[in-house]
Amino acid sequence: MAFSPNPLSLSVPDPAFESWLRDSGYLDLLDHRTSAAAAAPAPASSSSSSAAAAPSSASDDVVSSITGGFFASLLSRLVTVSSLLAINPFSKLSADDFSGDTPPWTTGFFGACDSYSFPASSQQARMRVHENIKRFARNYATLFIVFFACALYQMPLALVGLLASLALWELFKYCSDRWEFDRHPSARKLVIGIGQCGTAVLLTFLNVQMALFSALAVSYSVMLLHAGFRKLTPSKKPSRGR
Repeated sequence: MAFSPNPLSLSVPDPAFESWLRDSGYLDLLDHRTSAAAAAPAPASSSSSSAAAAPSSASDDVVSSITGGFFASLLSRLVTVSSLLAINPFSKLSADDFSGDTPPWTTGFFGACDSYSFPASSQQARMRVHENIKRFARNYATLFIVFFACALYQMPLALVGLLASLALWELFKYCSDRWEFDRHPSARKLVIGIGQCGTAVLLTFLNVQMALFSALAVSYSVMLLHAGFRKLTPSKKPSRGR
């Protein structure tokens, strides 16, 4: 996006500036800006002057301030982590996010140890989740496939049920091509209904849905934690204008 000329002032509204950072690919600067805004010290209250007037209770004030700061920080972190559960991580995801190249697993997806930090606020956690899921969508999809394969390995009956359902539909395709069900729509609908009922029975009684649910739960948890704690990095190489 481009800003309109403003010769009388050099100030830019914060939403417009953050939108420009996001569109230009400067996600690391946007992440740092959000952290700095959350870490900004609150204005001093009038109670500090009264505390200075009573030196005899200075040690008690120090202890109470340290204790209160610790519990306040702990409560803030718990609120930030719990806010991840209220985020819809797929609200900004589109089909185009799966069409690009898969980011490298070592340098891109996992990164170094300094590539992770605790989100400073719920706003930063929400922004990280949305941007990281858009960027690492193909990595998360691959992780789901891996977790689903591990679940099928631990549940042989689910693997048998999945293979049996696939074989059932391959049989339906073979019969449709051999007996030309396309010329008989009523017979085709009847066979499709029978195949759907048979697939549902196989998937239900052989616990395929349990393997799918466990893979979804694990991959969803890993996705939220990774996306929430992973620092944002530039999405593309910024171009320098003349």
